[in-house]
Amino acid sequence: MRLRDFSPCASVHPFVLCATSEVHAVLAENSIFRVLAPDCVERRVVHLEKPFELSGPDPGAATLTVTAFAVPGKVALWLEEPGREPGIYEDGRTIGLEIADKATGARFFFIPGCAAMTPALKERLRGAPLVFFDGTLWRDDEMIRLGVGSKTGQRMGHMSMAGDDGAIAALRDLAVARKVFLHINNTNPSCSRIRPSTPSQWRRAGRSRMTGWS
Repeated sequence: MRLRDFSPCASVHPFVLCATSEVHAVLAENSIFRVLAPDCVERRVVHLEKPFELSGPDPGAATLTVTAFAVPGKVALWLEEPGREPGIYEDGRTIGLEIADKATGARFFFIPGCAAMTPALKERLRGAPLVFFDGTLWRDDEMIRLGVGSKTGQRMGHMSMAGDDGAIAALRDLAVARKVFLHINNTNPSCSRIRPSTPSQWRRAGRSRMTGWS
């Protein structure tokens, strides 16, 4: 039996790829992403601040609505120009999501990458029942201090969890019912259950959920 005897979707599962037009343009320019065969992977453009429905095989059964919004961040590492600082932008290169259940009204925010807490973002999150937020590093120079990297969190486009300008302080007075930090780096002490002295500031902050090692 020859590989060409198989249809493109014979051994894969079709899915929908939702992304902004900027991200779709990047994918289209790089041949490696052709592995996402168009006849198996539907590419759907997401527009900032415009809610859209998440649906499965039956579009009429959709119960979740998603709203994408820009948050401060930088371009992906592999899009950086050598010798040039990438800078921090709030133009849709990095986004957060608000996901809501149409039937119950339940909602949460998903922001796995964020370089700064702006006044507009604070107001968006104020009073939210649940926020998943960037918890990559505990402190900005964490990787440098441990000798495992040469970049600060800000250089990588991430807020620190601790400190006066950190995510814990930024979220503290926003009346968010539950905060869950994710995208936690393996240098971040908040993700270790065996270390004897997790910072007390973290214990007051809420909960951490490690979703993978970076």
